[in-house]
Amino acid sequence: QVQLVESGGGLVQAGGSLRLSCAASGITFSTNIFNWYRQAPGKQREFVAAVSSGGSTNYADSVKGRFTISRDNGKNTVYLQMNSLKPEDTAVYLCNVKYYFNNYWGQGTQVTVSS
Repeated sequence: QVQLVESGGGLVQAGGSLRLSCAASGITFSTNIFNWYRQAPGKQREFVAAVSSGGSTNYADSVKGRFTISRDNGKNTVYLQMNSLKPEDTAVYLCNVKYYFNNYWGQGTQVTVSS
């Protein structure tokens, strides 16, 4: 059974930093692409960043240069380092993986950025 567990969210002032973690189990971690999405109240879920099995990364334009996605295959964990946070980054951040034609999501972690 695939499980994704996010952690690391919290309340931070604008300009601050947070590091989110996504611990994965029940999956061949090293061979899969992992994604971070976010969903703000009243808005659609949106893509934030992705990391491939080889470590290649992709980012939404809104976070380029501020956020960094990485992975530790030895710990089955994906990270999202978020710097220079803005109030508009406030959302629930969710980890995602597509595995054997199924889409798996974590429960999410709340990030709140105060102005």
